[in-house]
Amino acid sequence: MNNLVSVLIPAYNHEKYVQEAIKSIINQTYQNIELIVVDDGSKDSTWQKIQEMKNECEKRFVRVHFETKGNEGTCKTFNRLLDLSKGEFVYFIASDDVAKPEAIETEVKFLSKHKDYALVVGDNEIIDSNGNVVFWSEYGKIAKNKEEAKFKTFVQCFKHYRRDIKLNSLDFGSYQSLMSGNYIPNGYLIRKSIFRKIGYFTPEAPLEDYWLMLQISKYSKMKYIDKIFFSYRWHSDNTASQRKKMIDMTEKTMRYEYYILDNINPEEVLHGVNECKKDGIISKKKGIPYIFEIIKYKKRNNFVKVIKLFNFKILSFKS
Repeated sequence: MNNLVSVLIPAYNHEKYVQEAIKSIINQTYQNIELIVVDDGSKDSTWQKIQEMKNECEKRFVRVHFETKGNEGTCKTFNRLLDLSKGEFVYFIASDDVAKPEAIETEVKFLSKHKDYALVVGDNEIIDSNGNVVFWSEYGKIAKNKEEAKFKTFVQCFKHYRRDIKLNSLDFGSYQSLMSGNYIPNGYLIRKSIFRKIGYFTPEAPLEDYWLMLQISKYSKMKYIDKIFFSYRWHSDNTASQRKKMIDMTEKTMRYEYYILDNINPEEVLHGVNECKKDGIISKKKGIPYIFEIIKYKKRNNFVKVIKLFNFKILSFKS
């Protein structure tokens, strides 16, 4: 097991946190890592903080690339990171989050052995702006006392709101289940070849993690490992904590997904399936066949009926 992993960090206005995010990658037990950080035109000292880490990073990683650019938004920054990456697997981490030391090693072991999966992920603990582990009294409301908390981790929260999904079943990460909202935790490792099938990110789908999960689920399986691999920072700047903005982004993303389905060419889909078979990442669960069911029932310019058909809920936990 010596696959190259590209750790990709999109950075923006996180001068207080970005070095902690980078250090969590330095501390990974998995060794064969390239680190790529792109600063999206931060207005604070984020870029300076990144540059301060360069010497330490060059000693640790097989390749290091840091760059800054004008502010273009998350989707274009993600695409730039992907273009720069050379690994067989990619690992996205926001510049304010923290990865557990064994996260990448454990996830690489799984994807190396299971070619029909394109994504693997574990649970998330929640940390505050000072890096302290906190909890949720209910979704979005912080509880510092563990005994009084309703949810100790992200997955505990997810299991409460999405009781229809069994974590260890093939329903985890299925297209059908994701049509009711994104519930995939952060800290996932992805087989990079899947991007040849799904394409890159687009501002037309601003909830980029939700768009990504919907596309991957069309071609491959996702795996959940029941262990905390990631510390997700919850503070006032989180997109997920801004409910109105979150709803607007989710609706725009779903409208773009509907556009994709409305213009899908079945022959191209089948070609994509065959290409996935070559890469060993074709799913044996509901995936592409389920998309044909959507096409059968939907009608052009009938977005409301499509949403109602799949019991759509605004349950995306994070952007």
